[in-house]
Amino acid sequence: MAAEGMDILVVAGDPWRSDYLRYATDLTPSEGQVFAFVERESVVRVITESPVEAARFRAEQGDLQVTWSLSPIEEAEAAIRSLGSSARIGLAPVAAIPLRLAAGPLRASLEPATALLDRLMLRKSALEIDALRSAAALADDGYAAFREAASAGRPEYELVAEVEAFFRSRGCPENFQILASGGREVRGMHPPGERRLARGDLVTTELTPCVHGYYAQICRTLVIGAPSEAQLGAFAVYDEALAAGVAAVRPGATAGDVARAQNDVFRRHGLGDYVTSEYTRVRGHGLGLYVDGQPALLEDIGLVFESDMTVVVHPNTYHPEVGYFVHGDSVRVTEAGCEVLTRTPRRLFSVPAE
Repeated sequence: MAAEGMDILVVAGDPWRSDYLRYATDLTPSEGQVFAFVERESVVRVITESPVEAARFRAEQGDLQVTWSLSPIEEAEAAIRSLGSSARIGLAPVAAIPLRLAAGPLRASLEPATALLDRLMLRKSALEIDALRSAAALADDGYAAFREAASAGRPEYELVAEVEAFFRSRGCPENFQILASGGREVRGMHPPGERRLARGDLVTTELTPCVHGYYAQICRTLVIGAPSEAQLGAFAVYDEALAAGVAAVRPGATAGDVARAQNDVFRRHGLGDYVTSEYTRVRGHGLGLYVDGQPALLEDIGLVFESDMTVVVHPNTYHPEVGYFVHGDSVRVTEAGCEVLTRTPRRLFSVPAE
């Protein structure tokens, strides 16, 4: 803030996008809107929508000035006006700022500050890295539980419930998971449905458990029964793409370089159409206090990697012969390249069909 000449940082958050607020204040809302007013040395005021949240915040941090209001945005606007016209006030993050603040009458007196926090949040401290390593180890254990629970005839929702029960038994109540099952007709992943797993299915999943507030992700695919030649051939392409993407992660490389390394593998195999936005979203993304953080791994993203940034690299996309396929690992940028945090073998798993 001193380097930016900023006097006050107003950080918004809610239960869905609390990552910036957590980073700036160590507060995690469970309901309603929250605004924190941060000076260069401390949090000076927190406004929340719930009296219960206000009481919890005070209990967690006894020196905080916490108030609550049925209209926290009006309270925040009044607090901003009270700072006067000479104060330089930053507002963040874009993902959680109400439109009334972002584009309302106070807009001219507020400066965008999302990029300031992004720069800090991208590079992880030693303690943050420890949390990510623990989350990655839990993701590996969770995928072992996923393989154990996957069986022919089992509905998707039961499979997910089994994995959720495993994570909760390990003290992890927060896990982002999507999956899919089937063949060529499957073009992406989704929340669990009632479809029952069947012989020959590809069963894909992303598991993203959270430890001490930090998320790590693993993406793997398994087959119900023995994999077909087409499935094995497709896996070889995804495995090559993941290896190329991980090899491209190093200081000085860009997010675009890592995406391009993966996409070029598909292009060499005549599958370039399937790395476009028609079939896939990103080739990976940042990891930390949010399940899908900065940067997005896309060829036009120029963010330069530095040591201790963390991302998941995943060439997840549709394959015209076998359907949607996922394969990905969490990694940390190191001085010499990268450290792969997830340890599950990179192979096309299979489970008995009967």
